[in-house]
Amino acid sequence: MKTLATLAATALLAAAMTTSADARCRGCAVGAGVIGGLAAGAIIGSAIANSGPTYYEPAPPPPPYYRGPAYVVEEPVCRIERHRYWDGYGYRTRRVEVCD
Repeated sequence: MKTLATLAATALLAAAMTTSADARCRGCAVGAGVIGGLAAGAIIGSAIANSGPTYYEPAPPPPPYYRGPAYVVEEPVCRIERHRYWDGYGYRTRRVEVCD
């Protein structure tokens, strides 16, 4: 890239320099400057066009962490049952909650 910039700067200076040896050519310096500018633009433009795409590296994944085991608290299974009992006068039933 430095070589390309040096070459473009040299071409621009060479085109911009006027010589006093030929007094009859009054518009030669302007024409040479335009041609040098077009050449430098073509060189720089082709260097930019041929440059490869820029790839960005994705962010790294987050670090792993320890969550511990997932405990499931099992609640006891309860149900209601009928129990018969003797109350002294006869059998009676009542509901009782029984948990396993």
